[in-house]
Amino acid sequence: MPRSQDSEERELLGERLRTARRDAGLTLREAARALGVSAGTWSAVENGRTRLSAARLDAAAHLFGTTADNLRGAPAAPPRGHWRDFPPLRLAAPLTGALEAFVELGYHGATIRDVAHRAGLSVAGVYHHWPAKQDLLVALMDLTMDDLRERCRAARAEGDGPVERFTGLIECLALYHTHRRELGFIGASEMRSVEEPQRTRIAEARREVQRMVDDEVVEGCRRGLMTTPLPREAARAVVTMCTALPQWWSPKGGYSPEVVARQYVGFARDLVRLAS
Repeated sequence: MPRSQDSEERELLGERLRTARRDAGLTLREAARALGVSAGTWSAVENGRTRLSAARLDAAAHLFGTTADNLRGAPAAPPRGHWRDFPPLRLAAPLTGALEAFVELGYHGATIRDVAHRAGLSVAGVYHHWPAKQDLLVALMDLTMDDLRERCRAARAEGDGPVERFTGLIECLALYHTHRRELGFIGASEMRSVEEPQRTRIAEARREVQRMVDDEVVEGCRRGLMTTPLPREAARAVVTMCTALPQWWSPKGGYSPEVVARQYVGFARDLVRLAS
């Protein structure tokens, strides 16, 4: 007897759920426990033998760091098209829990139990795929620097000449450290907690971003477009100014990320003494 369309759709959804669960680093039992169902029920869901309510599908999507539309097989959103675009941050549940715990309690103050509580998982569930708290911190640092470098490269590439490239980089840094303030806060405050050899590798990624700004200020001074007598020091001050934004900026305050970015571009132009 041919399968019904409904059966085929349940099987496809089950396959996507299984893949998303594995990508999130969760066992079937861990996922079932976090979602409040038995392992047998969740196994039936993943094998397309039972329906899944919309509410539980949303819960599963959150747990696995994806969206319900993606799990249903809706057309995927296109890749980020512009460095100014900041869609909602979606992380696998253990990384979401780690980010929240590290921001609130600090890396050394947070325990795996704190991470697990915020992730909606058991302590064993977190340890099963993340052997140490340090692994979670490094993963968050890598995610931050990979995203920031990609955006900075794109912002720089849009500019025509050192002044445009410089202002694009500063706008990018300011937008990132407001829209992604939690990641920016961890990146600025917990670098001291990263152990070797990962610290050296991540520090080099940070230096790459600094060099992008350094190079544009040095070139701007060479061409007489900027007049600061200390180009590298001025570039360092500008970047530090941007990376400090997560320490005070809040979405509950009076300035949007876009307004702050415009303000900081103005501050940066003054620091490098743009020629009139």
